[in-house]
Parts: sequence; structure tokens; C-alpha cells
Amino acid sequence: MKKSLKIWLLSFLAVFGPGFIVMIADMDAGSITTAFVSGAQYGYKLIPLQLLLVPLLYVVQEIASRLGCVTSKGHGELIREYFGEKWAAFSTILLLFVVFSALLTEFSGIAASTQIIGIPKYYSITISALLLISVALSGKYKRAETVAIVFSLVSFVFIPAAIMSHPNYSEMAKSFISPQPLNNKNYLFLIAANVGAVIMPWMIYYQQSATVDKRLQSCDIKFAKWDTLVGSFATQILMIVVIILGASVLYKEHIAPNNAYNFALALVPIAGKYSALLFAVGLYASSILAAFVVSMSFAWASGETWNFGHTLNANFKQEKLFYFIYIALVVLSAIIILIPGIPLVKIMIDVEAFNGFVLPIVLGFLIMLASSKKILKNYSYSRAYISIVVLLALAIIVLGIYSAIV
Repeated sequence: MKKSLKIWLLSFLAVFGPGFIVMIADMDAGSITTAFVSGAQYGYKLIPLQLLLVPLLYVVQEIASRLGCVTSKGHGELIREYFGEKWAAFSTILLLFVVFSALLTEFSGIAASTQIIGIPKYYSITISALLLISVALSGKYKRAETVAIVFSLVSFVFIPAAIMSHPNYSEMAKSFISPQPLNNKNYLFLIAANVGAVIMPWMIYYQQSATVDKRLQSCDIKFAKWDTLVGSFATQILMIVVIILGASVLYKEHIAPNNAYNFALALVPIAGKYSALLFAVGLYASSILAAFVVSMSFAWASGETWNFGHTLNANFKQEKLFYFIYIALVVLSAIIILIPGIPLVKIMIDVEAFNGFVLPIVLGFLIMLASSKKILKNYSYSRAYISIVVLLALAIIVLGIYSAIV
């Protein structure tokens, strides 16, 4: 029994990575903001919703993983092959807008996290951009993945930070049975914001491409599903933890800070300086991880769409265009964040709204690819399963658009 468990764990660890990393990256600066605003305004009430979102995350990302394992092709390449070059280009160009806005969010999260501990954003942004570039230029997918997993695990420092905030566990338990204020327009908006942000277009591209670059095959599907499932629970647990922080520190004290820096300051008198420090570390780790995942998703998608080399298992001389795209995204985003007086909040809100309209296109292609027995062969889904995925996708799309236009 012990030997079989050891074999199972070794097999799982060999496949582990793409699903877990992309899920933790989903817990980025924007999601952290959404979570602590949810906790600050409505206490623990939105905690049950986070658990309900686990199946939505899992079913969509598991499809991306399976497509990568079976076909050994990224999302952009499959769209190009089965729907044509124009549709692939259209989808990838739309992805660029979503990716670039996400990068601005992540670099603003990096700046806010280091500002909490007194490091000026000029230094933190510059060093972080260099770190992101050096990780990608390592010449091995496995090395880049290992660094990404480390940052993923560091994000869990939110848990001790939440414990230090002295949450009310009985009130937390009541959130699962207490009536929800569904007649409150602001509460409905936060529900829509939480659901609408649960799947980002770049997540689908990243996981499928990472699966290919990791060289996973059809025989790895079983463990890839576990990787995705573990990641789905992990990211929502982190969302719950940040909601707890917001509820424990802000809701009961009626404090309403408007950014991460002020939130950390509010933590100090209630949860102590170490809780604020852990929050800063968690925000930094989550932001830099998401910046890597987001940038890489577009670099991979570009190579898949326009048919040039696109692998982390090659060095810069071998894949110049692939790495140039990645580096250009990181550097340009970092420079924009450093511009004094730039209306960053307005830019992020405008492009976040745009994201709500891009997602239906990406999910549409994903579902059509998943419905094809020609593509998935012996690993195809049943019609009933695809129908469930369609319903879940529609819910994500409707709520995403609602949160964008309200």
C-alpha cells in the first residue's frame, strides 16, 4: 500500500505544475482587491460563493489541459488549424489587450506591495522586471516552472496573515446559512465581479501551452486533472483567506481603504505589523507570478498563431522572436507603471470591461474544440458533459459582462 502511494505521488509530482500555477496566478492583484473589498463591505457573506466557483474553474481549465495532452498543440495552434489563420489572429490580437491590461494590474500590485515595506516603486518595478526576464531566459521550461511554483507557494502567507487578524469563526460559519442580501445592487455587483473574474482568457492559453511545453501526453491526463483540481481549490482558498482579512480588519471597524497600501496600514493596529508584512509578501508573490503567466500566455499564443518557434526549452538565440515578445510586454508594462500621474485605475477599469467581451470568444473556441471527437479521439467528452460546460460558460460570460457594464 505504501509503495503504491509513493508511486502515485511521484507520478503526480512529475505532472504537477501547469494547472496549479495558472490557478494561483488567477489569484492576482485584481482578484486580491476584489476579495478584500468583498470582505470589507459584506463581512464573511461571500465566502460560500468562492467554494461554488471551484467547479467552474475546474471544468474550463481541465479542457485546456486535456487538449494540450492529447494534441501536443497550444490553444492558438488548434484554432489556426481548425478555424483558420484569420480567426486565430483575431483571437490572439484580442488576447493582447487583455494581457496588457492584466500586466498593468500586476505591476501596480508589485509597486503597492513593496511600498508597504518602504521600497520605492522605481526599484521594485525595475528589479521585478529583470527577474521576470531572467526566469524566462533560463532556457528550460522546468527551471521557469520551478520558480513559478515557489512564488505560488509563497502566496500562501496570506493564511497566517488572516489568522493574525483574529477572525470571528462563528460568524464565518453563519455565512453558509445566513440570508444573502440579493436585493442589494452593490452586493449583486460583487457576486458578478467574483464570478466574472474567475476565468481569464490568458488562463486557457497558458495552461494548454504549458502542458505542451512540459511535454505531457495522453497518458498524463489522469494526473493533469488532479493538478487542475488541486489548483482550483487552492486559489479559491486564498480568495476566502483574503475575504477573511477584509472582514476581520475592515468590516468590523468600518474602515474602507481604497488601495492595497492603505489596506495594509489598516492591518497594523488590528492584526499587527507582521500581518501587514505577510500581506505585502503575499501580494508581491501573487503579482509577480501572474505577470509571468500573463506575459508567457501571449508569447506562446503568438508563436502558435503565426507559426514561429515558441518554447521555453530553447535559448534566446534559438527563439529570438518568442523571447522578444515576452520581454517587450514586461518592459513596456513596467515603464507605463513608472509614468507619474498616469490614470492607471481608469485604464484598468476600461480594459477589464473589454475582458468581459473577449471571454465569450475564447470560451466559444474552447468548447468547439472540446466537442470535436476528431481532436480528442478516445479522450472526448460526452454530450451531457459538454452541455454542462456550456451552461457554466454562459453563467461566467453573463456575470462577467454584467460586472463590466454596471
